Amino acid sequence: MPVQMELRRIISSVVDDQHVIILKEVDGERAFPIVIGVFEVVSIGRRIRGEETPRPLTHDLILSAIEQLGGELQDVMINDLQDHTYYAKLRVRQAGEMVEIDCRPSDAIPIAVTAQVPIFVNESVLGDVLEE
Repeated sequence: MPVQMELRRIISSVVDDQHVIILKEVDGERAFPIVIGVFEVVSIGRRIRGEETPRPLTHDLILSAIEQLGGELQDVMINDLQDHTYYAKLRVRQAGEMVEIDCRPSDAIPIAVTAQVPIFVNESVLGDVLEE
């Protein structure tokens, strides 16, 4: 069963150049971190602050491509955890069908923030990550 999450915090360390986002359960207390890159952190930060860019950034390009091809991003799903690596999918409605596109969570989350769509995590992933 998927659990809706929200982006709760962005933590950046200048000392070790590491960036982490914290996802927290919308209707609960469970939360967990995901390490992401600096470009993804910058993209999320710009969206949160409402900053416009003169040209489309990568996450804007992905959303534009989905829309130009007749799709609509419904949500993103972090669907698996294997060997300390998270897996995600962009869930796109196109021609009445749901199409799932494999994606890194570090890209899926900025895309979700940009498009203002929900972020979900499979219950099994949440259970696995909280056991570690």
